[in-house]
Amino acid sequence: MLQRLEMSVIESIIKDDPVRPHISAAWRDSKGSEVFGLWDEDCTRIRSVVCVRYMDTVPACEESMITPGDTIAVFYTVWSYDRGAGREIIFCTADHIKQTRPTVNRYVTLSPLTEMAEQFHLRNGAKLIARHEYCQNFEYTL
Repeated sequence: MLQRLEMSVIESIIKDDPVRPHISAAWRDSKGSEVFGLWDEDCTRIRSVVCVRYMDTVPACEESMITPGDTIAVFYTVWSYDRGAGREIIFCTADHIKQTRPTVNRYVTLSPLTEMAEQFHLRNGAKLIARHEYCQNFEYTL
């Protein structure tokens, strides 16, 4: 089950973020941002987490995510505790955003420059749209 996470849960799990653990829980839960968790069947354990920033431009780095918008959902970090749950949360979250935020018309990532990130997104159907000094962007057509 997909659920928007509350501040207390975000604070307890951001230490597990393999990409951006330095981003505060307060920023992740601020205006223009949401954090989602994919829970197991019993809703007792989080299987994966994704942090989303809503913007009007595709960010080239973390610093360019300052101004929120409403046309692009930027998946800027995702991690999984179970095999396959990272892929599942990306698509579940995109489906949820389609239903709750009709102004969003693009789904992109702000991913690290690692082979693991690249292979994850390409394997799941995204296309590389930009490579920058410290990160890369992939776009999902959903």
